[in-house]
Amino acid sequence: MDFLQTDTPIRIVKPNGQTHEIDASIIKTAIDETHLVFSRFAGFKAEFDIDVFELLGMRNLSAFVGEVFVAAMVKASGGMLKKNPHQDGYPDLLLCDAEGKRIMEALTQSGQMREKGPFSNFANEGIEVTATCGSVPSAKEYTRRGKNKPDIGTQRILVAKGYDWKAHHRETNNLMGIYWDFIAGVPAIASVFFSNALTVDDWGKIVQPRDGGGRTTSVSIMQKSGIAKMYDGWRFVVNDERYVNFFDKKNKKTSMRDTVVKER
Repeated sequence: MDFLQTDTPIRIVKPNGQTHEIDASIIKTAIDETHLVFSRFAGFKAEFDIDVFELLGMRNLSAFVGEVFVAAMVKASGGMLKKNPHQDGYPDLLLCDAEGKRIMEALTQSGQMREKGPFSNFANEGIEVTATCGSVPSAKEYTRRGKNKPDIGTQRILVAKGYDWKAHHRETNNLMGIYWDFIAGVPAIASVFFSNALTVDDWGKIVQPRDGGGRTTSVSIMQKSGIAKMYDGWRFVVNDERYVNFFDKKNKKTSMRDTVVKER
């Protein structure tokens, strides 16, 4: 898959104000690895008549896209990034530079590797990863138009209304936001954004789950100011004008067209 990209590295801001750079090539390697995984899952349908993506459903599938990408980033980083060992830890990818390794060794020696506290928040920071496939008109809107809402496997970019990302707390920063879509019927990462300048004001009020409302956890939805910061920090976008136009239009800018980019 061809991408337009910037060569700006990811700069993780640590709690002490220092920064650590992650080369953009690591992201591209992780994207390619993620797509390879999805292509193999797609093969299950042909071989076993099992559609893994349909079994997961859109909500679980979006989370799965993020988890696969996190695993691919760990692999591509050569040990610099580690997956947070706690399911509810923050951030998703722990920065394991010299200081990070020292912290991890101390936690191992003290027998704290299974505890949540040291990994939420991790003292040396890292990268939080969250994925979205954007929003499309509701089923009711489609019914009024005499059309059907896109099925799983149907490319959504032409009917996408907008996009945002969600987090479990308003302090989320050093965020890598993924926008994915179905391309040729298979989940694919269409773009990657990053910002290390998010503040609590870039996140909305925490939305608590309703009584009897299922298993939805409390979330905060990114505000327009945060989306703008993420847009300004785009790193990769699929070389397809439909996606470029969508992101430019939603942010009322033309940064993706104006920024010096490379085709890969």
